[in-house]
Amino acid sequence: MKAVFPYPTLLGDVRCEIVAVRVDGKPLPYTNVSKDERVVALHQSGRARWEEAVLDVSVRLPEDELGTGPWRNVTCVAVLAEKATNTRVTAPLRLGPDGARTGSIVLARPSHLRRATLSALVVATVDGVAGRLIGTCEEDWYVDLVEATPVRQRDIEIVQIDFADGTHGWLRPYKESPWVVETSGDMPTVYLNTTAVEGLVELLSATGGSPAERIVREVTASQIAQDAWTAMFHSAVSDLDVDEDGTPVMPSGWRESVLRAMLPDVLPGRQLTDALYDINERRTQGFGWSELQTGIQFAAGRRAQIGKKLTLAVRTADRAERSSN
Repeated sequence: MKAVFPYPTLLGDVRCEIVAVRVDGKPLPYTNVSKDERVVALHQSGRARWEEAVLDVSVRLPEDELGTGPWRNVTCVAVLAEKATNTRVTAPLRLGPDGARTGSIVLARPSHLRRATLSALVVATVDGVAGRLIGTCEEDWYVDLVEATPVRQRDIEIVQIDFADGTHGWLRPYKESPWVVETSGDMPTVYLNTTAVEGLVELLSATGGSPAERIVREVTASQIAQDAWTAMFHSAVSDLDVDEDGTPVMPSGWRESVLRAMLPDVLPGRQLTDALYDINERRTQGFGWSELQTGIQFAAGRRAQIGKKLTLAVRTADRAERSSN
């Protein structure tokens, strides 16, 4: 489990598998499904335009534990969701003769943008309260609509564009900014303004160069990275799901990676679940949130190696000045 609950939950693993995919009734090629990466790639599925994909799901629960535990009316459901479009679809899974919970869930193409997450949830009646979450799969599946290769890990996307006259009209108010970070989708994107600072994009894309050029490139890249880490952290904590008791649940995808990397520096010495609860409470209740900004800035700077890059820049500048004298 990724959250702490004030009632008994499953200790054993919940294992979720996608066993088959059909796109508009046609089987998806096996090369588009990676069980190791736990990713389904729907782009270039053989159909240029398609309406829906049906995912056949199989989930195995710790049945022995369920049989001896305090849970009643146990139900397993598959959940397909994408934060970018605020889409969430559920499908009940039924117990089969082989002991697995199986069923199908439909991904409607018009309801999704880039990448959806498929997870399995186990709910039951606990202490007389129905519908309590008692288990979830430890590792979700990704269903990617824009990738042709089923790869789980994705880096931050870098887009070079003219903010003033480019195709992204929403960037025009920021035409004087050299870059902005956008985190509303399922993958963070850094937009580099090709016209705000003449030659900056070319410098960032280059290799080698004079010591001065290398200094500018390294320091600028670190500053962009710090801005990206800061924006990603704020995005991750601003959209946390909570259970019925108000306990925040660790998100999936890049948001989970960002929180796991930064929380130990933002709130040092705290367990991950405690730190997540504290962060969510401060943000939603309004107390102590401003005090955390220093820790967030420190954690982002540490990830971006700001101190290391500035130290190198100062030493390089000092050597250049000494040699000129």
